[in-house]
Amino acid sequence: MSAPERLHSVCVFCGSSDAADPAYLAAAADLGRALAAAKIRLVYGGGGVGLMGATARAAHDAGGAVLGVIPEFLVGAERALETVEHLVVRSMHERKSIMFEQSDGFVVLPGGIGTLEEIVELLSWRRLHLHEKPVVFYNPGGFWRPLFDLFQHTVDAKLTPASFMDAWISVERVEDIVPALLGVAPEPMPPSEEAAVLKIS
Repeated sequence: MSAPERLHSVCVFCGSSDAADPAYLAAAADLGRALAAAKIRLVYGGGGVGLMGATARAAHDAGGAVLGVIPEFLVGAERALETVEHLVVRSMHERKSIMFEQSDGFVVLPGGIGTLEEIVELLSWRRLHLHEKPVVFYNPGGFWRPLFDLFQHTVDAKLTPASFMDAWISVERVEDIVPALLGVAPEPMPPSEEAAVLKIS
C-alpha cells in the first residue's frame, strides 16, 4: 500500500483522563487548532473528556471538521461530544476500524493503556505492510521514551526488524506535529528551548 498523497483527515490517539497534566491538555487543544488551521479533519475517539475532549473542542471551535467514533458502552463514561459529528458504534473493534479507514495519518498524544493498545496495533499493521500512513508521536519531556526503548529491545533481541524503528516520527513541540505529518522537517529548536527539553528528559 502506498502513503496517501494528501492528508484530508488525521486520527488522534490520546488519553481520556481529566486528571492529566494541564500542559498535556493545553497541548491537545493547540493540536486541535493546528489541524483546523491546516484544514485537516480530526478523527478521534468521540469522548468529551481528557485530551480527547480538549483536542476536539479546540478543533471545532476553530472551525475545523471533526468526526468522533465512540462505542455505545462508553457514551456515558467518556461523555460523548455531541456538538461535533459523531458515530456511535457497537464495539471497540468497530471504532478502531472506522477510525483507521477514515484517516490518512495518525498522531499519538500522551495517553494510558487504551492509547497504548491502539498504537501498538497500528504499528503492527505498519510492520505487516498493511499501510504506509504517517504516524507522529508527540513526545514532551520524553513521555514515550520507555515505549520506544521497549521497541528497540525487541529489535536488539532480533524479534523485530531494525527497519521498524523508522515506522514513526517523534516530535517534542506541538507546532512540529502537522509539518511532520506532511513530511516537512521541523525547524531547529532555539538553544534555550532545547536546553529545557534536555533537562526534562
